[in-house]
Amino acid sequence: MTELISLNSESATNRLVLLHGWGADAQDLLPVGNLLTEGFNDCFEIVSLSAPQPHPSGSGRQWYPLYPHEWDQVPNALLDLERRLNNLCFEQIPLNKTLLLGFSQGGAMALELAMRNKFGGVFAISSYPHPEWKPCKNKSPIFLFHGTMDQVVPMAASKRSLEILLNNEIKSELYLFEGGHEINNDLINHCRGIIEKHFLD
Repeated sequence: MTELISLNSESATNRLVLLHGWGADAQDLLPVGNLLTEGFNDCFEIVSLSAPQPHPSGSGRQWYPLYPHEWDQVPNALLDLERRLNNLCFEQIPLNKTLLLGFSQGGAMALELAMRNKFGGVFAISSYPHPEWKPCKNKSPIFLFHGTMDQVVPMAASKRSLEILLNNEIKSELYLFEGGHEINNDLINHCRGIIEKHFLD
């Protein structure tokens, strides 16, 4: 199992960390990462992490079991993910120049990490809040995205995340796009606009 895939450049000044969804692996979001950062003057290092547990289907990985939901495994999964993130060289590219993007279960993990580390920004796509999720102030700005026809994770999940974030005075916004449980071209273009507007000098 490939734990981490890194596409980097010696001149990289920004980093994009990718957390895949339930049943995928580190390869899954690499095309998305390339499309999001392609053509920007600032060079991006792209790091895609693979979840530690095998998916019950025998193919792909999971951050923790989902069916049935084993929420009690989330704290240890977060500690393990933080440890792996800390192994990246943040002296060369600091956290405030690091964007974190998670899809589905990876998005739920990204929401948790955003409360424990101050990234430049966090993108949570087709995600959901864990039970007992308690955001704290003065953390990363969070951008939520959800397909209006998502039949895997209900759109209401991201609306709930937004409500919790705004109630805790955390800079956040929700973008709804026409699509299902996916990352389509419309969403990629919207995310590129956010990156260019907010995170590039």
